Amino acid sequence: MKIDVPDVYVSQTPESLPALLGSVAVIRDLLGGTPDTWTVEEVGDGNLNLVFKVRGPAGGIAVKQALPYVRLVGESWPLPLTRAHFEHLALVRQARHAPGLTPAVVHYDADMALIAMELLEPHIIMRHGMIDGIVYPLFTAALSTLAASTLFHTSDLAMAAGDKKALVADFAGNTALCAITENLIFTEPYMVADNNRWTSPQLDGLAASMRADGDLKVAVLRLKVKFMSSAEAMIHGDLHTGSIMVTQTDTRIIDPEFSFVGPMGFDTGAMIANLLLNYFSQIGHESIPGARDSYRDWVLGSIEEFWNGFRSRFLALWRHEGRGDAYPAVLFDDPVARIRLVREQERYMAGLFRDTLGFAAAKMIRRILGLAHNIDLENIADADVRATAEARALMTSPGHYGSIEAVTAAARQWNAIEPFGAKV
Repeated sequence: MKIDVPDVYVSQTPESLPALLGSVAVIRDLLGGTPDTWTVEEVGDGNLNLVFKVRGPAGGIAVKQALPYVRLVGESWPLPLTRAHFEHLALVRQARHAPGLTPAVVHYDADMALIAMELLEPHIIMRHGMIDGIVYPLFTAALSTLAASTLFHTSDLAMAAGDKKALVADFAGNTALCAITENLIFTEPYMVADNNRWTSPQLDGLAASMRADGDLKVAVLRLKVKFMSSAEAMIHGDLHTGSIMVTQTDTRIIDPEFSFVGPMGFDTGAMIANLLLNYFSQIGHESIPGARDSYRDWVLGSIEEFWNGFRSRFLALWRHEGRGDAYPAVLFDDPVARIRLVREQERYMAGLFRDTLGFAAAKMIRRILGLAHNIDLENIADADVRATAEARALMTSPGHYGSIEAVTAAARQWNAIEPFGAKV
């Protein structure tokens, strides 16, 4: 792949960044002082980009810059800089529909593929807090609000057909990041691929059984088709606990560079998958068996609260703001027709729930057998303990569940299976 890199593009360092930012008036005003008095710290721990914290006498900002390759792999995997453009578009749109739940954008430099935004402090990445067993009582309300509001307001349920098609066009060029999802989530875990890895030899049998399971592969490829063809709403595209920054009183969703107009259930499924992975990982983070049982209960309760909160908020928006072209209000202006619309809304949400669980399963399988594992599991040093957590997650992921409570009940059941290395 040939990457189009502007002539002026330079990947930044802590030494070079102050001079670049010093030419931007809004940044000078926010930071105060002069560029030579600013401090810069590179803090990126993700797979793709550079991330800096920049502080001056008056305040601070966060700066994210795209690299022309996948940072996790290196220059052998080129990646378009235009992903910064799509992330900027998504942040602006999310702020419109869910104000206060994303970092405010301060400045965007297209040539440098760079976004300067609000510095979130003392926030931490939620994944790190959950590994440490920290309870965040407000995050499910914030997350379900952002998901419901953004997905609803960028769908045909709320938008005129022409506006929706324009939105699809705005994000249609984010093909390289979509291809990463299509390959790493829906294809490679079910074949022999260089990117795949898992806890071996403990999971060799499970990995082989999934590669040989024809029904599973067909089910996953149906999800892939939906991901590739169902332009339902603007999705975040990489929604998980590593894309959330939290305190006890504030929740912000970050990093929507994978955003495009796709299936809603991909976002809700990704969130549920990552919470389930954290639930199963607790065996590797507790000091003695059972020490985190109450935390496990909180994680499963959060899964239920997220989905049920999302569902109720989405339906409320549809009832009160459903003015899109998909279900014209004029066709439901009598009591009998309104009853039919309520039934249709229930059918629609049931389909979205099925999609959510399917995408959640695919996400969980990828994070255990494919590329870019979650540190919830990866940081478990004992291979037998890690494999136990991963096997429990893999056994839970494929299945048919009629409610979110049935999902959490199944998770509790599979969390009790015999650990690897246990004496029988």
